[in-house]
Amino acid sequence: MGDSFATRRRRMVDTQIASRGVSDPRVLEAMRTVPRERFLAKAAAELAYEDRPLSIAEGQTISQPFIVAYMIEAASLRPDARVLEVGAGSGYAAAVMSRLASHVYAIERYPALAEGARRNLAALGYANVEIRAGDGTLGWPEAAPFDAVIVSAGGPQVPDPLKHQLAIGGVLILPVGGERHSQRLTRVTRTGEDRFTEEDLCSVAFVPLIGKEGWRED
Repeated sequence: MGDSFATRRRRMVDTQIASRGVSDPRVLEAMRTVPRERFLAKAAAELAYEDRPLSIAEGQTISQPFIVAYMIEAASLRPDARVLEVGAGSGYAAAVMSRLASHVYAIERYPALAEGARRNLAALGYANVEIRAGDGTLGWPEAAPFDAVIVSAGGPQVPDPLKHQLAIGGVLILPVGGERHSQRLTRVTRTGEDRFTEEDLCSVAFVPLIGKEGWRED
């Protein structure tokens, strides 16, 4: 009989995440706790702890576990943080963040995916996450300001609405690049009312960020 999902999850954290430099103990524990297999179709569950992104519905993906952990660590989430996620997919990253922050607001462009994410999160009892379907490049203005915004899709530039929905001192983690499937992971920190700093973190490849402040659908 093969290893249990819990055993594979612990091994994933040790070999794919901690060994590659993610060291925040709260992030590592959240990654050990959230069952990634529950955010995949049953046919794909056996692949849940492989070191790669996996396909979900609507031509989207659930991100590589290391990248999920790396982006969340880069956001430095406090227990009282209010977080916005753009590109909720099946809800996995939102679930991980829900173990670290006070409240997570997650936007998904595809209504069917948004509904699936709600079901996944509810089934696991993660009650501090709200999901809505819509254009994530415009953010969630009525819930702002956010201590962190994490974008799980790559855009051609940093969307202004997301920058301005940060609290002072808040951080925005997102892939940015001039090509639809190749980006640089960028950390934007709001240092004042109209002041922002940007840091380049690493090279990544995400699905395109579609919306008014992102790529056009066509």
